[in-house]
Amino acid sequence: MSQLVTIALDAMGGDHAPDMVVQGADVASLRHPEARFLLVGDEPRLARLLERHARLAAVCELRHAEDMVGGDDRPSAALRRGRKTSMRKAIDAVKAGEADGIVSAGNTGALMAMAKTVLKMLPGIHRPAIASTAPTMRGEVVMLDLGANIECTADSLVQFAVMGEVFARTVLGVVKPTVGILNVGIETTKGNDVVRGAARVLETGRLPIEFHGFIEGDDITRGTVDVVVTDGFTGNVALKTAEGTARLYSQFLRAAFRQSLVARLGYLLARRALQGVRDRLDPRRYNGGMLLGLNGIVVKSHGGTDALGFANAIGFAVDMAKHGFNDKVIAEIHQFHADLVAENKAAAV
Repeated sequence: MSQLVTIALDAMGGDHAPDMVVQGADVASLRHPEARFLLVGDEPRLARLLERHARLAAVCELRHAEDMVGGDDRPSAALRRGRKTSMRKAIDAVKAGEADGIVSAGNTGALMAMAKTVLKMLPGIHRPAIASTAPTMRGEVVMLDLGANIECTADSLVQFAVMGEVFARTVLGVVKPTVGILNVGIETTKGNDVVRGAARVLETGRLPIEFHGFIEGDDITRGTVDVVVTDGFTGNVALKTAEGTARLYSQFLRAAFRQSLVARLGYLLARRALQGVRDRLDPRRYNGGMLLGLNGIVVKSHGGTDALGFANAIGFAVDMAKHGFNDKVIAEIHQFHADLVAENKAAAV
């Protein structure tokens, strides 16, 4: 039997909770038979929902939480008054070792603040980063940071590169992921001191990373690299621009097929191919923002997703736990610092 993995679920987080959370967990239980779930929320309500999902009920434990974090709650307020919320109790379960990770579709700021306060950072990692996957012409790409850090240092970008590379290798199954830093040009002289400083470290080869160098915005969807590293400000803008462009083309396509009878007939002929494209670009397929760098696995689902999207977010958490994501990050960061100390000692002799 595969290694059992327990995921704590903030059952009250999200626009359509707790129904969506329970339905998503049911889908995930079929996909991941090694998964067990700790459902945290309104226990009587969750118990009634589980009556319709016998398979999930068999691998699920309920834990009551009398409160929940609101979508508009400030992170500081959630920290002060949120000890009895479903989000906090799910995070506490990870801290206590009762769960291997947490998935929540609730308030992003509150989740980041609570998780960072309760779980702390991994040794050698200074700041958490939000990572997510996106489709490319070659497959999938990991992008980080997507909004946790508006400003970054060169050291932070190097740490993001390590975490992104480990994620691509352990979760996406890329044998030797390539890493690129998002910049305003591919030339080594382009960009600010932060990106150039990070590039100099990654070029030394101290880390077991295949560093491609600088990439530009259009390289993301081209699939030039497997891991895109950037600060949270730039990453968030790039992500939202890509999402908006996808919606724009989708609307253009619908409008084009409605223009005439011939266009409608063309749609009928191309329907199967178009469905394939729609499935490939379905945002639910990539639902799940991983809060990397924390001393525990934390995955943020989109608040408005459905059961399929939430199941995919759970899948990321299960895979990270199964493949020892955090242990691998710690090992690579430790080795990097050890090599750096050795080099400094040799240079001083």
